[in-house]
Amino acid sequence: MGTDSDSGGGGSRARGWVLKALVLFGGALVLKRLRKATTRWDHARAVAEALSGEKFSREQARRDPDNYFNIRMLMCPATEMVDGSRVLYFEQAFWRSPQKPFRQRFYMVKPCPKEIKCDVELSSYAIRDVEEYKNFCDRPKDQRPQPEEVIEDIAEHLTTIHLSRCERGKRCLYEGSTPPDGFPNSWKQCCFLQSGYQQNGATYCTSELAIYKNGEVHTWDRGYDDEGNQVWGARGGPYEFKPAPSSSVDDMFSPLNFAPTLSLEKKMEGSFVIDEQ
Repeated sequence: MGTDSDSGGGGSRARGWVLKALVLFGGALVLKRLRKATTRWDHARAVAEALSGEKFSREQARRDPDNYFNIRMLMCPATEMVDGSRVLYFEQAFWRSPQKPFRQRFYMVKPCPKEIKCDVELSSYAIRDVEEYKNFCDRPKDQRPQPEEVIEDIAEHLTTIHLSRCERGKRCLYEGSTPPDGFPNSWKQCCFLQSGYQQNGATYCTSELAIYKNGEVHTWDRGYDDEGNQVWGARGGPYEFKPAPSSSVDDMFSPLNFAPTLSLEKKMEGSFVIDEQ
């Protein structure tokens, strides 16, 4: 009798352990599936947050003023699409005239399609009425176009960069580029985040983008002719945009912050196309 009772109790305990193991295993599977389902959007959210804010190429312009300008890059959330994609407003201007952006865009941030090996898809779009959005991020929210208006004002698709999480040990968080064959060259399409260069015979253009752990964003846009020769764009490396310092008082009297000389203006005219789109 006692033996049978002990045997029965042991069997119950064993069944209990089995049930607990199954519950734990099932919970782990559910958690794993949930993580897989949210990770793609986590990447998209991280990229959108890293791109947002005010950044400058000031330090790079100081190091190499012959090849890089002090440019202000500003991005901020504009709206969110029904599928969860985030739309950012983007503009660039020379430091001395932030109220006069020479490039304005919308950027849509979302997970990469499952058939493409990447984490985040970052696409640029033209804006239907750029004047309406000038200095969008600097304005109070009640003085900006509202989210539903933003959706209506997203115009033609321009370029797309596919970003992947950087390998462990690298300084960057995400990096990527346009497809290897780039995008057809036009004054509207070329240049993802940088200022517009003259076409100079380019038939297609490529863009590279890297987001760093310290908040920097590096962009490198280049144009090529039919034979694969680079005909415009920075040759020494990408533009390096660093987050705006908490105080820029020390930089108020820097030569980089005053209107350029005539020779520099001519040089700018030969290197840039002021984009009105």
